Amino acid sequence: MKYTPLPASIFSQHRQRFIAQLKPNSIAVFNSNDIYPISADSTLPFAQHRDLFYLTGIDQEETILVLYPHAKNPAQREMVFVRETNKHIAVWEGHKLTKEETTKLSGLETVLWTNEFEKTFLELAKNVDHIYINTNEHYRAKVETQTREDRFIDWCKKQFPKHTYKKSNFILQALRSVKDPQEIAQIQHACNITEKGFRRILSFVKPGVWEHEIEAEFAHEFLRNRSKGFAYTPIIASGANSNVLHYIENCRQCKLGDVLLLDVGAEYGNYSSDMTRTIPVSGQFTTRQRAVYDAVLKVKNEATQLLQPGVLWKKFHKEVGRLMSSALVDLEFLTKKEVNENVEAYKKYFMHGTSHHLGLDTHDYGLLDEPIQANMVFTVEPGIYVPKEGFGIRLEDDVVVQSSGAPKNLMENIPIDPDEIEELMNT
Repeated sequence: MKYTPLPASIFSQHRQRFIAQLKPNSIAVFNSNDIYPISADSTLPFAQHRDLFYLTGIDQEETILVLYPHAKNPAQREMVFVRETNKHIAVWEGHKLTKEETTKLSGLETVLWTNEFEKTFLELAKNVDHIYINTNEHYRAKVETQTREDRFIDWCKKQFPKHTYKKSNFILQALRSVKDPQEIAQIQHACNITEKGFRRILSFVKPGVWEHEIEAEFAHEFLRNRSKGFAYTPIIASGANSNVLHYIENCRQCKLGDVLLLDVGAEYGNYSSDMTRTIPVSGQFTTRQRAVYDAVLKVKNEATQLLQPGVLWKKFHKEVGRLMSSALVDLEFLTKKEVNENVEAYKKYFMHGTSHHLGLDTHDYGLLDEPIQANMVFTVEPGIYVPKEGFGIRLEDDVVVQSSGAPKNLMENIPIDPDEIEELMNT
């Protein structure tokens, strides 16, 4: 693998925290993702199911984890099933994990081949009271494709229609939202790679450069630093494109006087970073662009301070709305009267959320009705969008909530001060 894996002890700890939340006499099953077809014999690159990875550290297809903490046989309390390889697979696809390598990576002592799963599971599940299945309960999820997990659930319910079924996902949302120090270090590494990409393009961007050429510069720097690449589809948005929140075509030529909005992040070891910077294509902000930029930066810095243990998610966003409303009044986009009559008037210029959880997924798990806790990782990404003037400004950093004091900014070394950006672009 390209990245340095976390120690197996981390995944063992994750499993024990999950098991501690199970009802007595329960069994839980986690499946890897499919390799998804495109057409003909083409497929998308494999990406591991993040829940399975969180519990095992295994980054290989056709993997199944079974947790049965009350099994009479201690060897059956934690089991993983991996794909059995052969000479043909080795020639055509390359190396697959051996049983010994699987144990070293995951800390799981009982390793079986995937083709042994059905028989083993049927023998064990008939003795349990509860079966924990892993469904996608993320608040942004909209899944239209049947997954490997879905197929298992359908099969399992036919085999055991009278068992009680529970959802693993809500347990994992709580567990995954609070990061271990080693996980934070992986995210920091991803942020450091993102920094290298951003510094690379500062001397590259100029009028006449195409958005896709800038994307290629980021990709080059990410790959050469042992990242799989982008943590999400990059947004390289110049001129009016900077007002399109999820612009991903990246096909316009940058023009003199444009701002260039870059929403880009590297991944490392399946952990994401998520950065947004907005820079002047010419190397110099106009007076108007600079005024809006300074306002967004001020809101971002003030919003970051609000991410404290015990704060509720909805209250945080409400407070940020007040900060943005004040900024928009100062810029004369809104009047005090408009703000007083409608507390959400700011959404005309800032229509998206300020923060989201970050981790194994770019929009990571987190129970939004629960108070913020130390060691949660969030993005902070306010923006002001002015379609009538042909530009939008968004700035985004990744921060770790601390037990006391200000959050730690994992992107503190990535240039964001407008004077520094102009200086670097003109050096």
